[in-house]
Amino acid sequence: MKKDFLKYQAQTGPSPLGMEVSHAKGSYIYDIDGKAYLDFVAGVSANTLGHSHPDIVQAVQEQAASYMHVMVYGEYAQKPAVDYAKLLAEQLPPSLSTTYLVNSGTEAIEGAMKLAKRATGRAEIVGAKNAYHGNTQGAMSLMGFEERKMAYRPLLPGIKFITFNNEEDLKKITPKTAGVLIETIQGGAGFIEPVNDFLNKVKQRCEEVGALLILDEIQPGFGRAGKLFGFMNYKVLPDILVIGKGMASGMPVGAFVSSSDTMALLKESPKMGHITTFGGHPVIAAAALATLKKLVNSNLMQEALEKEKLFRARLVHPLIKEIRGRGLMLAVIVEKPEITNFLVLEGMKRGLILFWLLFETKAIRITPPLTISNEEIEKGCTLILELLNEWNDQNVN
Repeated sequence: MKKDFLKYQAQTGPSPLGMEVSHAKGSYIYDIDGKAYLDFVAGVSANTLGHSHPDIVQAVQEQAASYMHVMVYGEYAQKPAVDYAKLLAEQLPPSLSTTYLVNSGTEAIEGAMKLAKRATGRAEIVGAKNAYHGNTQGAMSLMGFEERKMAYRPLLPGIKFITFNNEEDLKKITPKTAGVLIETIQGGAGFIEPVNDFLNKVKQRCEEVGALLILDEIQPGFGRAGKLFGFMNYKVLPDILVIGKGMASGMPVGAFVSSSDTMALLKESPKMGHITTFGGHPVIAAAALATLKKLVNSNLMQEALEKEKLFRARLVHPLIKEIRGRGLMLAVIVEKPEITNFLVLEGMKRGLILFWLLFETKAIRITPPLTISNEEIEKGCTLILELLNEWNDQNVN
């Protein structure tokens, strides 16, 4: 299978990890030889409830047996999507009442950018340096990391950048700005949290100049940062909310959310301001609904903060310089990139899945399922510490 994987399936890099997957359950992935891998990554923050959670499997199977795709998005009323949008609205502030369901986080970013332009009549979008919002050309335009963009220029015009947590840069948000699109917690840059009420200061500046605040919650969302969405930790209210990743516990989905008045702008002048064939797919929506029900009717979100404390208490080592992030969105920062590579690659050989971040080469991603047990956390942390000791033993001069 690995040979065919490399021959017939397009690759994203020269050295994919290439695990040949047999099945996955709970906090573990199993390869075709039956080896178990404790998953500290959760499909890069996507598998909120772990692998093959019975509630998700049941929702998918029941909906698939009833009906799957019947019509392009927005024409027919389909119960899973309607129920999901209603339950989501009940968890959000009143100004975030209307959801547009799409296929991925990056499509949701594209829709949010369009909506901000439509709402303001302006063209300029402000993003943050070292942000990551997806890889379509519009989303990539907001990636403040030139090395990854230069091969694909020209990209969207009218893009400006601020530095996350730099209040002086807020002057770059002007009456020409349609929207400011930033991550609530910067992901690829190293799980950097806002400080000194930065997000509210961005919101205040947006209100001063008539721009919209668009918060990318694709990674922090759905309980990973201890509340349903990260912005709730910082008491800021976005004009447009962008969600995805953990929304359906491993099924492909995204959405952007705003007020009913703002979202209505996509209906006319012109009609079909955003359209999608498979957005709101009933099987995917059923998985998203089951995920949201589980989160709001359990203690998993609050437990994420307790599990964070356990990670921080256990991962103490001279080679660990700091641990960034919140809840179960954590980045372990080590002394040098070579240590990161060693932990990811050697950890996989020993049955522990860790991963890199996009831009911060000294970071190890720790984003396990919210359902991970304390015992599994202890087991994985013990192995990480053993690997760090081995690195020390091998590299002491």
